Amino acid sequence: MLTALERIRRKVEAGEPLEEREWEVLRSAARDTPGPTLRLTLAHAWVNAGAEREALPLLESLRRDFPQDIQVRLGLARALLGLERMGEAETVLRDVLALNPGDPEALKVLAVLALRRGEHGRARAFVAEALARDPFDAEARLLKEELESGELPPPPVPPAPASRAEFLAALLAALHRAGVACRRQGTHLLVKFASGGVGRMDVDSLHAAYRESAQPLTEHVAELVARLRGLSGPAGAEDGWERRVRPVLRPARFSERAVGALHRPAGAGLEVFYVLEDEAFVRYLPETSLGPAGLSAPEVDALAWSHLEANPAPVRAVVLEEGRVVLVERGTGVWAVAGGDGLDGARLLTEAQRRRLVAHVGEGPWCVHLGWREFALVCRESDEASRGALSRLGAAPDGIEGLFRLADGGLEVL
Repeated sequence: MLTALERIRRKVEAGEPLEEREWEVLRSAARDTPGPTLRLTLAHAWVNAGAEREALPLLESLRRDFPQDIQVRLGLARALLGLERMGEAETVLRDVLALNPGDPEALKVLAVLALRRGEHGRARAFVAEALARDPFDAEARLLKEELESGELPPPPVPPAPASRAEFLAALLAALHRAGVACRRQGTHLLVKFASGGVGRMDVDSLHAAYRESAQPLTEHVAELVARLRGLSGPAGAEDGWERRVRPVLRPARFSERAVGALHRPAGAGLEVFYVLEDEAFVRYLPETSLGPAGLSAPEVDALAWSHLEANPAPVRAVVLEEGRVVLVERGTGVWAVAGGDGLDGARLLTEAQRRRLVAHVGEGPWCVHLGWREFALVCRESDEASRGALSRLGAAPDGIEGLFRLADGGLEVL
């Protein structure tokens, strides 16, 4: 009789979705069982569910822990293919062939990659080699029949994502066609909402969301305009913005770009601004919202920080690889405060988040890197190697440059 865990493994191998209880069983078993097998099964379950981004850090850590394991590398190639990272997937598959010459699974996937690129000669060579190893391999035979059915045209090359300037021009044109009053102001876009209020949108964040969506530009802009037309302005009482206001940290003189947005000094050359929680847009709270709401600036500040205090972010171990931040399972000296909502820098100033830092990173003071809005990076101030790694890490255009010291008194410039 099959055990519950074995039934789960077979479902994953068959590509079937798991129920919530089965996810819990598999996660627990993968965490508590040595060796790569169950961790690899968990990674495949994530890929089956379309969560390749969740699977990738686990697969990369498995490759480091088990560099000779063929199945681990095949799983990594599968996740990379799901993320459309074809070049990286091909490199992994060639590593498989170096470890196990003639590996049929690697040959078949390389054949599919060649087909997608219109490289039919290479595809035939890979299929021929796979069939020479196993003439009865059903997948290889299907690929051979597909290649013999006629010369296939190369697949259409997807257009490159539009640049920031092209995206902004398309968005402004679509807003004007839809009759939405708007105006560009530096790195922001001012939009008049249906309720009459005016919202401030961060253009870099809108462009980043477009690139991540992988949608055609026209389609994405049309959906964006539809959402913008339906939004209420932050000054309207019906919008309930008091429940959604959150603090964010911005670099010095950011107020010159976010004209009219409510803000205050935060120390260390930083400023606290206030945004409205939203999945798609960065909407800064204007000073003019205070009067209609009957609130003072200190009262809004207290509201914003109380909401953030109640929602600390997970602290995840990471490793820095060639300017990239990669999640790993075990601590390396650097951790990410990874809420992923652009609020992680401000979270460092909350008691709840500092308690999590103590639990994962150890007692402060800590060294902090705020170069990306997607997360904040932290190491112990006494860890010279990790501090050096953070100091060499660059910053995104919308990030905050430099390193900071975090202690009980808040942030200080290092």
